[in-house]
Amino acid sequence: MKKSSKNILIWLLAIIITLSAAVYQRLTGPTYPARAELTANGKLYKIKLVRSLGIDEKPFVRLAVYDTTVSARLFYKRFKTSEPYTETSFRYRVIPVHSFIMNKIFGLKEIKGFFAELPVQPPAGKLQYYIEITDNTGTLTLFKTNPVVVRFKGSVPGWILTPHILLMFLAMLFSTAAGIMSLVKHPSYKRFSILTLVLLTAGGMVLGPVVQHYAFGEFWTGIPFGWDLTDNKTLIAFIFWAIAVITNRKKERPLFATIAALVLLLVYSIPHSMFGSELDYESGKIIQGSIINFLK
Repeated sequence: MKKSSKNILIWLLAIIITLSAAVYQRLTGPTYPARAELTANGKLYKIKLVRSLGIDEKPFVRLAVYDTTVSARLFYKRFKTSEPYTETSFRYRVIPVHSFIMNKIFGLKEIKGFFAELPVQPPAGKLQYYIEITDNTGTLTLFKTNPVVVRFKGSVPGWILTPHILLMFLAMLFSTAAGIMSLVKHPSYKRFSILTLVLLTAGGMVLGPVVQHYAFGEFWTGIPFGWDLTDNKTLIAFIFWAIAVITNRKKERPLFATIAALVLLLVYSIPHSMFGSELDYESGKIIQGSIINFLK
């Protein structure tokens, strides 16, 4: 195989693997909208219920049902508390979208459906909720036995969040490419190993804690200060890539780059925000979510 064809194949595989991992992570994360199907007056609706809200956003739960003859109610309470559920009604609304990109490119000029408002929580605070919808056949209850959990977060400036996301994506892409190159003994694997480490350092170890601070008020909640999975998986990937770069400085040891690439792929595939920051309403302190229960 010609060198140019080999390079194209390597990068094509790297792009496919990276995009696949990114999509998988996005679709399986605990902040991705909860999906369900319901039938109202004989019509099937596919709904998505919010599981992440910024404290600067309007705290609405939207029910994408467009039959105004139905009624719906929302029941919510603070997460992991014994307090009773509070009930509020959904109200049908048509909200105009004032965005040139959404209007002209995506053709979206308004959002409509049933909306119910949640009380805004402090950063890392969570609410659990379920819904009831009533049509001419009766009342349907969704998520009562397994409530939807929505987490609130602080506002992260775009000039911080955008480069963080971009650098982490490029780190994953270059890591995958370096791993493939190390498998086929491509001489460029060492150069892309160094680039991976640089990107991972900037995006994950520098900007990552800044994003965490804006969102939840803490710079680092991983080892040795906590069990935040996002912080810890970034730290693990960083350590493996640091080892790979150091061990390849004077002698070619492609196996270390292969291992580091696999580790980053594995940790990148872990759903984002799993075991993430969570406000304990009893103590008023931010803990690291579900892993507390896991360790008990």
